[in-house]
Amino acid sequence: MKKFKVIIPEEEYSILEFEQEDLPGVAVINSALRDFEPKQVFSWHLSIMLELEDLAENGMPSPQEQEIVDEFGDKLDALIKGPNKEKPNALFLARITWNETRELIWRVFDPEIANNDIQQIIKGGNTPRQFDYRMDDDEDWKMTEWHLKEY
Repeated sequence: MKKFKVIIPEEEYSILEFEQEDLPGVAVINSALRDFEPKQVFSWHLSIMLELEDLAENGMPSPQEQEIVDEFGDKLDALIKGPNKEKPNALFLARITWNETRELIWRVFDPEIANNDIQQIIKGGNTPRQFDYRMDDDEDWKMTEWHLKEY
């Protein structure tokens, strides 16, 4: 097994406003990951898609809804990264709000740990919003190209 020296970058956020299918969207991207190496250490792409309920215009969340999903997103972020800030199990990549959804994305080191954490949340049944998730092996970070390109 290869060993890597990994320096976890401090998160830096870029905000991207976009339009897709005639609906506005907002993406908050951890742009510190653009130059992150070694990428293969965090080779799994985890996406959690929340269904928004209380909407304002154009499928965007109301202020109250935003507060609910932001708080839930913060809890998910802490859980998925794990307790060790020096050696997290995941790196936050993006938060995208568009068309009645909020997508949260991380790059994951150990997919079993992340999957078990998410399964515990599901089994607990006490989530403020319905969500789906998927985790894909993506060693080349192809799934991050849209998020990490320079604008």
